Amino acid sequence: MKKIYSLLMLSICSVGAMAQLTCDEAQVVTLGATNVAGVTGTQLPSTFCVGGIGNADAAMWYSFTPSADMGITVSSAISAIDTRMHIYTGICENLQCVGGDDDSGPGYSSIATINVTAGTQYFIVWDNYWTGNGFTFNITETVFVEQLVNFTTMNGGTSAMAVLDMNGDHLDDLVGTSGDNLNIGYQQTDGSFTNTNVAISGGVQHSPSWSICGGDLDGNGRNDLLFAGGGGASFIWANTDGTAYNETSDNNYIFCQRSNLVDINMDGQLDAFVCHDIAPNVWYINNGTQNFEHNQGGLGDTPDGGNYGSVWIDYDNDCDMDMFIAKCRGGQGPANINQMHRNNGDGTYTEVGEEIGLADDVQTWSSAWADFDNDGDMDVVVGASSSINGNHKVMRNNGDGTFTDITAGSGFDTFPSNGIEWAPADFNNDGLVDVIGAGNTIMVNLGDFTFGQNAVTFGVGPMGDLNNDGFIDVVSGSTIHLGVPNDNNYLVINTIGTESNKNGIGARITVESPSFTQIRDVRSGEGFRYMSTLNTHFGLGTDEAITKVTVCWPSGITDEILNPNINETLVITEGSTISNVAENAQTKLNIYPNPATDRLTIAGNEWTKANVTVTDLSGKTVLNTTLIQNELNIEALESGFYIIRLELNGNHSEQKFVKK
Repeated sequence: MKKIYSLLMLSICSVGAMAQLTCDEAQVVTLGATNVAGVTGTQLPSTFCVGGIGNADAAMWYSFTPSADMGITVSSAISAIDTRMHIYTGICENLQCVGGDDDSGPGYSSIATINVTAGTQYFIVWDNYWTGNGFTFNITETVFVEQLVNFTTMNGGTSAMAVLDMNGDHLDDLVGTSGDNLNIGYQQTDGSFTNTNVAISGGVQHSPSWSICGGDLDGNGRNDLLFAGGGGASFIWANTDGTAYNETSDNNYIFCQRSNLVDINMDGQLDAFVCHDIAPNVWYINNGTQNFEHNQGGLGDTPDGGNYGSVWIDYDNDCDMDMFIAKCRGGQGPANINQMHRNNGDGTYTEVGEEIGLADDVQTWSSAWADFDNDGDMDVVVGASSSINGNHKVMRNNGDGTFTDITAGSGFDTFPSNGIEWAPADFNNDGLVDVIGAGNTIMVNLGDFTFGQNAVTFGVGPMGDLNNDGFIDVVSGSTIHLGVPNDNNYLVINTIGTESNKNGIGARITVESPSFTQIRDVRSGEGFRYMSTLNTHFGLGTDEAITKVTVCWPSGITDEILNPNINETLVITEGSTISNVAENAQTKLNIYPNPATDRLTIAGNEWTKANVTVTDLSGKTVLNTTLIQNELNIEALESGFYIIRLELNGNHSEQKFVKK
């Protein structure tokens, strides 16, 4: 353990025989160690600060009043048993959460770091949700950290595992489950929510007990869901207006962990991936119906599993999605190390973790991927769930697809808490991506790969913009923690695929402004458990203009938008900015493959011996020939985007294509 947990206290206070059973009887404690004989108190808090679960039936109450402004860490790590803690200010009849933790320390102990104000009374409450056994906790002084990110709270009315647009209005909605029902909170334009419960036809075979993800699997304009449970996976399908849902699942056993939606075989349709805890991973190929093709192995083949935190990112900047797996069983042999599966560009994958420097055996459940230094490539924070085989790792992308460990001096090397959830977001819109993780802490990106601890009253949950103000919000149960706006500007992007999947999942987005060039990948499912928004969010700092937005779609098509407005949502449809294809084309060409490498095939016999003209996006003719045997040799073309035009007997047709 780090020295922050050692007994560097001004005084030591131990609880005697009198149990602190209620708020009014809270035992006064000071900096140091406090013994809890057992969790037997008769009063529960009216609101739990962490967990969102009300199944505890006993709690112990303690009161701490600092004599000076300071930071403090409250920790049961010294006992290393499973505890849950809540920290409040206020009076007993009206308590407000200011901190708390569940499962950030060794043995699932609790650790929380907060700023405290001189003369203010703080209540530290331990409940028996996990255990009623005795333990010892410490209060130690830490550095007072200026709050760079602040939140207010509101009740969303829906206990949510996902933040996802469910009705096609580009506003983030709340999605939860109860039995065979979907609980959806539809965001309104005024920031309120309209809540509804929708029965899932046929019931639900596998609840999302381990993870959830979403996207438009069948291209009907409404987002579907994938539930990953302890016995298998269930697909939840939305009808065309989102008013009804049905379930399908296969009968294969999967001890599911993280799940994702992504176009695995690069055919333009969303597929599904599920980490398997005790066997090789499972993936489903979309065949255009609701009966997905089940596959196992080839994307994480460790026989005994340990696959926990998959995330799909483009780490090597080739505009296709690769897959990193955070392994739970670090230190248990060479097969239980983190993996990177590189997309070969044709829907096949090669595991290259050791080759590129990411084959670490740290015990981890998830990782946070972002371009933390805005140099144009994806870096990663690998979050430790246990320090048994090393702590957090900050890995910088060297720009050539390899990584260097720069943890030392980053702030993560002295960060005391471990946890299972790690996710990236720019919470203060300063143009630098932060990390939310263990210990109810946001690690605020200070630039130059250094991060500062910013205490919050909640842990990782599904994220999105839930009051449409351009700042990222976080959901914990039915409580929405709303990011407090500052003077920084922003841009939100909604991607609509045409040749690619409907959500544009897998697209690489680049935003250029005077101070920054920022990148994001559109992802379905990151962190360990939750589903966050598919709208892509960029903080702009004080920049008041954007030079260009570029989207490289999974199809290979690239769109560019010049000088878009700031502080609003920009909807980008795939292919909308490519040079106009003739509106009066009499038939649509059926060409394949697209993207193509050396040859294009034009289906049908009606164009045999047609005149062929290929132009680039500037309108320059780069190829003029006659079509022979329905094939066109494009080997001489440079990689890029083109328009093919066929003319024969007064008829003509045009189509866009991509040369790889």
